[in-house]
Amino acid sequence: MSDATNPTFGSILDSFRQTEVRSRDAAEDRFVAEALERNKRAGLILAVKARWIALTAIGILIFLLDPRWDQLYYEGVLVLFGLIGWAQMRFGRVGVSRVELLLMFCDLALMTFVMLVPNPLFADDRPLALQYHYDGFVFFFVLLAGGTLHYAWRTIFAMGTWTFVLWMAGLGLLLLQPVRFPELSTLFQETFAGWPDILRHLDPNDFGIPSRIQEAVVFLIVAAILALGVRRANHLVMQQAALERERANLARYFSPNVVEQLAHNDQSLREVRAQKVAVLFVDIVGFTAYSDGRDPTLVINTLRDFHAMMEAEVFRHDGTLDKYLGDGLMATFGTPFSGETDASNALRCACAMLKVTARWNDARAARGEDPVPVSFGLHYGDAVLGDIGGTRLEFAVIGSTVNVASRLEAMTRTLGTPLLASEDLLARVRTEACCGADELDGFEKRTAQSVRGLSQPIDLWLWKAVPAGTA
Repeated sequence: MSDATNPTFGSILDSFRQTEVRSRDAAEDRFVAEALERNKRAGLILAVKARWIALTAIGILIFLLDPRWDQLYYEGVLVLFGLIGWAQMRFGRVGVSRVELLLMFCDLALMTFVMLVPNPLFADDRPLALQYHYDGFVFFFVLLAGGTLHYAWRTIFAMGTWTFVLWMAGLGLLLLQPVRFPELSTLFQETFAGWPDILRHLDPNDFGIPSRIQEAVVFLIVAAILALGVRRANHLVMQQAALERERANLARYFSPNVVEQLAHNDQSLREVRAQKVAVLFVDIVGFTAYSDGRDPTLVINTLRDFHAMMEAEVFRHDGTLDKYLGDGLMATFGTPFSGETDASNALRCACAMLKVTARWNDARAARGEDPVPVSFGLHYGDAVLGDIGGTRLEFAVIGSTVNVASRLEAMTRTLGTPLLASEDLLARVRTEACCGADELDGFEKRTAQSVRGLSQPIDLWLWKAVPAGTA
């Protein structure tokens, strides 16, 4: 089209396209960020709920197994763990969060303190090594299991590393403390002198250092394995985000029902194939003169309004938005897969576009703005479909059918009609038997019309009035 060659208009379009590219890239980044945020938020909520349920179960179990008033100390500790979980849900976010890392460290430090420091409400004094005899280390796995629901894989591994360090540091600090009741060890040594293995397990002052190291190492190994699992899960989330982004990209070109069909179809679009399609070209008449001297922002806003209306009608009639062509667009019907009513859909789409454009121009006139005349060209026939390009692919529809549709749109100026359709398209519409006779009453036939690029004249149909029932 000659409009696209105007230097001023071309610079406006270049700016428009660059803005669209930036917007598209930003939209793709937004899809990934939103997917990660949804996954993070869902994981946090699930983890906190699981934590509260586990803490409630542990609190009930404590009183059932050892119903004493000094157990209130541990009940209070459970409340602290519940509050830490709430804070994690409150401050958790995607990416590096120092607050969230601090809360995770508080979790681990509080667990280590409770496991290694005797209950201050318990009246009886006892050897420090007895703290290890209660096998409290298993509760670290509760924290680890909850962390896998919302932490990143690196954080899970850090949780295992920090637990290892805290547990070993706690052991080292307790080993530095003086033995409280050495006479107990002497008594056990005399009693089990012939059974060293039993003595090692029963001596109240024996810290069981090999077992303590084994606990921490096993925990670190489990954390590493779970970290790999979380990493794989995150990769699946990213893949799902990519699929959602691809569906959104498809929705820019195809109608929703076609997007759904493509999502469930194993046939690759890269496969080159020939099939019957209906092609529609739309163009604003005299847009170069309209845009000359006007504010570029006003010009672009007019284009956006026009494209939005045309695009909506294309998708409403199950068409494919092939491309924008400056102040116009090309749409196809029967792509990427042919249907039973492609030609009828194309004709109805063009008629609906005429009505929408008329209402738009009425609204513009009411605001004191100039009308925007629009022209349409329609043809039906064979076309070749497939991806073209190297690193940047584009799904293309090419062939004589496309060229004829474009030239029919250009011929609307000389024939004095806003819409021009080929006999091939109208014949196909009649075969499909989807359009009623009243829907074709607004057309007038012109026989043996020469079309540039065709060796033989063809019959054309000019639109003269808005067909009934096409809105």
